[in-house]
Amino acid sequence: KQWYQRRVRGLCPLLARGSTIAHEMVVKQNADKSANPMRDIKIHKLCLNICVGESGDRLTRAAKVLEQLTGQQPVFSKARLTIRSFSIRRNEKIAVHCTVRGPKAEEILEKGLKVREYELPKSCFSSMGHFGFGLTEHIDLGIKYDPGIGIYGMDFYVVLGRAGNRVKYRRRCTNTVGRSHHISKDEAQKWFQTKFDGVLMNR
Repeated sequence: KQWYQRRVRGLCPLLARGSTIAHEMVVKQNADKSANPMRDIKIHKLCLNICVGESGDRLTRAAKVLEQLTGQQPVFSKARLTIRSFSIRRNEKIAVHCTVRGPKAEEILEKGLKVREYELPKSCFSSMGHFGFGLTEHIDLGIKYDPGIGIYGMDFYVVLGRAGNRVKYRRRCTNTVGRSHHISKDEAQKWFQTKFDGVLMNR
């Protein structure tokens, strides 16, 4: 028993020193991660959607709104199901959407967040680190009001990503992205607060 106690007393300084070294290694590893440019979060794409709920002239005018805002040709979306109460038939065009990337996406997102006064509820963020919000009037984005078009609301959805995510989409040598490289909900919220000086609300 005495031999065991002497042995434990002799090991205590070594154990303490080992825990200190392990802590220093963890701190150094975290510092290396923050300095790694591959860990930087960027806007992968911005999806803009206007759902009219019917085909015809209203949908065509909604497409003109997106074309004015993005400078791109929007794409029409079709209904998946027939819903009689909403007078929607299957495969009928009911919405229009557009995908924007690069500096143009960041510019449009800045306009949208400015309308929302850079305030978003925490519930807007998904577990994969993406977020979305809506606007009730498109003229708030700086588009001049046209009586022939009217006023439309639209949905913004932002997909965030890191460099290297392309490996799971490319045609050759497709591979999976490690869990540590995924963007969490907390990381997306922190990026929103630092990038746009945004405010998160408990809703």
